Amino acid sequence: MAPCASLLLPVFAILATLPVIQSVPTFFPRPSYDQSLAKQPKASKPKIPYKTHYFPQVLDHFTFQPKSSKIFYQKYLVNSHYWHRGAPIFVYTGNEGDIEWFAANTGFLLDIAPKFRALLVFIEHRFYGESMPFGNKSYKSAETLGYLNSQQALADFALLIRSLKHNLSSEASPVVVFGGSYGGMLAAWFRLKYPHIAIGALASSAPILQFDDITPWSSFYDAVSQDFKEASLNCYEVIKGSWAELEALSAQNEGLAELSRTFRACQDLHSLDSVWEWLWSAFVYTAMVNYPTEANFMMPLPAYPVQAMCKIIDGFPSGASKITRVFAAASLYYNYSRAEKCFKLEHGPDAHGLHGWNWQACTEMVMPMTCSEESMFPTSSFSYKEFAEDCMKTFGVKPRPHWITTEFGGKRIDLVLKRSGGNIIFSNGMQDPWSRGGVLKNISSSIIALVTEKGAHHVDFRSATKDDPEWLKELRRQEVEIIQGWIDQYYPDLKRTNKE
Repeated sequence: MAPCASLLLPVFAILATLPVIQSVPTFFPRPSYDQSLAKQPKASKPKIPYKTHYFPQVLDHFTFQPKSSKIFYQKYLVNSHYWHRGAPIFVYTGNEGDIEWFAANTGFLLDIAPKFRALLVFIEHRFYGESMPFGNKSYKSAETLGYLNSQQALADFALLIRSLKHNLSSEASPVVVFGGSYGGMLAAWFRLKYPHIAIGALASSAPILQFDDITPWSSFYDAVSQDFKEASLNCYEVIKGSWAELEALSAQNEGLAELSRTFRACQDLHSLDSVWEWLWSAFVYTAMVNYPTEANFMMPLPAYPVQAMCKIIDGFPSGASKITRVFAAASLYYNYSRAEKCFKLEHGPDAHGLHGWNWQACTEMVMPMTCSEESMFPTSSFSYKEFAEDCMKTFGVKPRPHWITTEFGGKRIDLVLKRSGGNIIFSNGMQDPWSRGGVLKNISSSIIALVTEKGAHHVDFRSATKDDPEWLKELRRQEVEIIQGWIDQYYPDLKRTNKE
């Protein structure tokens, strides 16, 4: 069986784990909007209190070829309601999708802006959303996609921030960068690469150690499985046993027709792959967003959705098939509102403009993953040779599996950053499978790891609610206190410098 891949489906396709899969495996799970409900259109823009701007951005920051100076318009959002000149600027380093989506799901910054009198800025990542360097031809070929990488994105952020401060006549404003998931990786790397621009970074759920062999390759799927096992051992065992039951049924005459009926597919299924992916996505992303309150980040879900899924599975009579149980559980992810009559398991829309990640996963973001015996998914290994062949077939490029650790580091990170870094918060929740690739221990007095046992994927960035548990309130309080310390140190240092 092919290797266990992460779901590049945003935030990140499991496809590599499925038999006879034709798509390129990708190694950074993201929301699987392409497997969403049949009637779901291109996602409507959320209503958020930000004004939209466009910055004339340079195509290539690192060469001086004639085409390097080509300009494209990079989207960014600004909220200046509480800000005054000289006050802090909080910048969100955009992820792999539409920037409005991330702004709508990062209410934490709006919550703390009044305290800091902060200007809030959300910058869209190049090649996502509306920030397309070559318009609708941006994904045309490797010739255009070659400008999509993390280093170019970081340089985009740097140039835009400097220009913004200049235009606001607020060069002295301290900048703190924030990011979650891939955006959190970018925030941490931005602080390391551009310490003269940002005085600190809050990197939430940022798996910067998920590369090379720094983190065990099975850790992600082991963590997903552990979430379900902790909720219910029976639930874990039902899911673990469902894959063989699915494979056996699909091999029978009319097996796919029966699966089409069982899974309420809007159209007849053509392969088992789409069923596996549909289920796989639901279980993985539910583990990632096992939030303590209702949320609508990837899909509308109840509080603690892993427990809710397991309650569905455990509620069936003993004679019910595993297939019936896992379908009912996954339906919670795709149809919590119960408004839909059928599911589009194949060829769904990319609702949030995330598909550029396939290129990134085939070039620099190589995060090998496997499934161990402890996993509730079928055991599998990882073959770089097969992965590289798929990438070459799809994009005509060969992955660089060690580039990220060459460019940004990662191995022996405690020894390295203790001497060369500072003012970074790494926040991780152990319910989030990505936490295994994150920084989980303090590196120095100014590189702090905040770890919560019940936290999920960048849960700290969500808007505060009256139902938030005490541990989440305390996590945010610590983050605010540390950021306040950075700023309190910055202004006296600036004053002393100005006097010299």
